[in-house]
Amino acid sequence: MSNIQNGPLVVTGASGQLGRQVVELLVEAGASPIVAVSRNPEKVADLQAKGVEARQGDFNDPVSLEAAFAGGKRLLIISTDDLEPGKRLVAHSNAVAAAKAAGVDHIVYTSLTNPASDSPIGFSSDHEETEKLIAASGADYTILRNNLYTDLLLMGGPQSIAMGSHYAAAAEGKTGYVTRADCARAAAAALMTSTGKQTLDITGPQAVSQAEVAAILSEVAGKDIPYIALPAEDLVQAMIGNGLPEFMARVFVSFDEAIAQGYLDVAGDDLNTLTGQPGQTVRDFLLANRGALLAPQS
Repeated sequence: MSNIQNGPLVVTGASGQLGRQVVELLVEAGASPIVAVSRNPEKVADLQAKGVEARQGDFNDPVSLEAAFAGGKRLLIISTDDLEPGKRLVAHSNAVAAAKAAGVDHIVYTSLTNPASDSPIGFSSDHEETEKLIAASGADYTILRNNLYTDLLLMGGPQSIAMGSHYAAAAEGKTGYVTRADCARAAAAALMTSTGKQTLDITGPQAVSQAEVAAILSEVAGKDIPYIALPAEDLVQAMIGNGLPEFMARVFVSFDEAIAQGYLDVAGDDLNTLTGQPGQTVRDFLLANRGALLAPQS
């Protein structure tokens, strides 16, 4: 890739599933120097054999970020995974402030499709406010509004197949599901090549409904798996009845409510434009993961 921008390229959350994939892609592309930042840098120590510098940095410890970002020119801020509304924003504010202090030229940020304070997804407004902080930082930026991970369907899919029905509170809404691997490709490409200021929708090639997901699960299972749309509160209570803590049940169902209300019905060509390759379809992903979907339920 001849148009790689000058580094150092700094990847936060580098020991996480997304962050590690991004670092590996940067190494494969020949980008350098690369800095992998993690709360637990020993988890990325193995990457040093590939020429990657490991640094300790924690978004909730602003002092640590000064050394973590020092000398960095292009920075990937991977959103934290705090589910409680407001917590991500505090952490992200620290990261953006540290980036500004370090003189970072370009910030790449993994946001959410249609981040808005009125979204049923409680932490959606944290993404909205983080985007504003980045825009006000003075640095160039690439906001990557990632849709829901297709990978999440591997959590509930086996249960749907085992039960013989696919339950959700998403009504007839659609989702532009995108795989984590495709989000990693987008982040790596943006970190290496993007210039200026832009906001991109990182999605699969088409939005699909839960009825369409159920049809694919039926194909995988070799039996009919109908989609049964439930009221949100009924699904929450069912999850609680199955042993899930109420807070987590309401978080999971909030995604269904966002789907039902159209917040995640976004699918476009930004991923293809950015990386030169379209995203994997939901059907292709689920068929490729047939073994995981059909694994016996414990």
